[in-house]
Amino acid sequence: MQRLNWKVVTWALGLFGAVTFVLCVLYGLVVPKTAHMVQFLEITLPGFRWLSAGSFVLGLAESFLYGAYAGLVFVPIYNFVAGRCGGPERRRGAERWTS
Repeated sequence: MQRLNWKVVTWALGLFGAVTFVLCVLYGLVVPKTAHMVQFLEITLPGFRWLSAGSFVLGLAESFLYGAYAGLVFVPIYNFVAGRCGGPERRRGAERWTS
């Protein structure tokens, strides 16, 4: 069983968060104001206010950090659980985890 690399997953989820933030902002610039996600972004990203250059950079950084945090927390948990119940070398005791 191959373990997850924390650096790869952390960077991937951080970039995923940043790209998602940019797409949300672009969506907010294209659609009518009634369909915006402005309130959601302002609630979930401390200090973010729609829309200035400084606020955009802050939201981008916070989104990246939220994703990176998810990777830092997820990888050790995944590796621990996968090491306990996954992989062919652990087959004999795995039935207690799969039922």
